[in-house]
Amino acid sequence: RSVMALGFMNGLNGIISAAASPSALKVQVETLGFQHLDLEVTVPRVIIFRDAIVDLFTMEMGPRFTSKAQLGFLALLNYAGGAYIYIRREYAVRIRIINASWRTANNKAADFMDAGAEGGEGEANAGENQEASEDAAQEK
Repeated sequence: RSVMALGFMNGLNGIISAAASPSALKVQVETLGFQHLDLEVTVPRVIIFRDAIVDLFTMEMGPRFTSKAQLGFLALLNYAGGAYIYIRREYAVRIRIINASWRTANNKAADFMDAGAEGGEGEANAGENQEASEDAAQEK
């Protein structure tokens, strides 16, 4: 739990530190968005997370967490959450395509290497080699 809390705090610290510079904020949020591609970030989940963080700050800081600060945090967390959703929607499919292409290329290279190694063995072992290639592809 403490490791996860440290990750949240580091992420929030990075976003808050970069908030003064739009280009730095964009880079920070994009970096975090790519790190969260494995999670299904949705609008309701962003709202839950955002409200939990703002409620925590409200409880911990009391009257020092002004309504202006609260609105600023809401806007900042909405921006980050929206960016995570956008990155997942736009880039996850592309990354899957790249991974699939990479697997295909590696399988073709393995098949090419197997064919070169067979050389003059003939057709007798062709069925066995294809089964071995399929087994190796499934293991990857």
